[in-house]
Amino acid sequence: MKLQEYTASAHNFEECMKCTICTAYCPVVPVNPRYPGPKQAGPDGERLRLKDPYFFNQALKYCLNCKRCEVVCPSGVKVADIIQSARIKYDHAQPRLRDVVLANTDFMGKLARPFAPIVNGTTALGVTKAVLDATFAIDKHRTFPKYSGRSFERWLKRRAKEQAKFDKQVAYYHGCYVNYNYPQLGKDFVKVMNALGIGVQLLDKEKCCGVALIANGMSKKAAKNAKHNVDVLQKAVDAGLKVLTTSSTCTMTIREEYPGLLQVDNSGIKDSVLLATRYIYQLIESGQAQLKFKENYRARIAYHIPCHLEKLGWGIFSTELLKMIPGVEFTLLDSNCCGISGTYGFKKENYESSQAIGKPLFDQIKSVNPDFVACDCETCKWQLEMSTDYPVKHPVSILAEALA
Repeated sequence: MKLQEYTASAHNFEECMKCTICTAYCPVVPVNPRYPGPKQAGPDGERLRLKDPYFFNQALKYCLNCKRCEVVCPSGVKVADIIQSARIKYDHAQPRLRDVVLANTDFMGKLARPFAPIVNGTTALGVTKAVLDATFAIDKHRTFPKYSGRSFERWLKRRAKEQAKFDKQVAYYHGCYVNYNYPQLGKDFVKVMNALGIGVQLLDKEKCCGVALIANGMSKKAAKNAKHNVDVLQKAVDAGLKVLTTSSTCTMTIREEYPGLLQVDNSGIKDSVLLATRYIYQLIESGQAQLKFKENYRARIAYHIPCHLEKLGWGIFSTELLKMIPGVEFTLLDSNCCGISGTYGFKKENYESSQAIGKPLFDQIKSVNPDFVACDCETCKWQLEMSTDYPVKHPVSILAEALA
């Protein structure tokens, strides 16, 4: 599909038949009366905005872009894309300093990494949280994810020769979280791929996928990142490599948001960008590879499917992989939004709504009482660990620790 055709299909508001099922499934509507709902903010509002930009509504900022409206729409209307595109086109307000800080994950990661112990200790203090609440409107109940003193890229570069020995190779889009906050997930990914007989290559200077930039009104910089990433990914694809990811949101952004919101053509790389769990499951299911697990591994796991992974329709792959591990007692949690939506839930004005949205999920986790929760999204992990007493692990990390 050409970019122009994709963009037209992404703004297919005339196909809305006003059934309001999107509004019924929207997690924001029940908890925030200031948000009119996806039907009114999306297709209905677009008809007015095309007549006169005056009808742009600032309430659109309350949309989580969770995509749940698009999952349930019987007509296939790209409701969330219509809302986000309207924000990009009509909202010309300059981002606040807080939003700039939250959105520039690459810059903040590079800045914090050399001083990680000091940064981590300082941001965890109650007095720091109070100051950020009062001056930046970052809610005092939030705890920032810790930074790592060493990047994942540095770790893997030291093992490049070792990885090159494998006959089969993949490229890894690790994203900001793995590189700056939690390199262990990247190490777990490499461990699992090596167990499958596959070596892992770094991409050539990848950048943040841009999702936080889009959400915070910096679409131009997001588009610049997107163009850079498409060029980098294209080199890997041209070399015959699949590009694997471990972040459901990064995957959705690269595959869906680049052409739909940022007008960046990704047709040359889209089909080669896959979530790691999908790739691993298909290898095992087709008989091309297998994983051997510990006979004494035991775990009670509750799996939460992130909204963006549900939009992709790929949650089944993580689910089935976890079920393959002997000794796992598996519970699939109900389809619910956790409420954090990246930087959204860190903002003081959104905190109460964020927690109210996630409450049904929090309550179910507590009732199931697992050893830990499994989830493919890093910000869902932050939300669930901040709002419940349960640790959250990525399915790839669970596979890695269960390997014989």
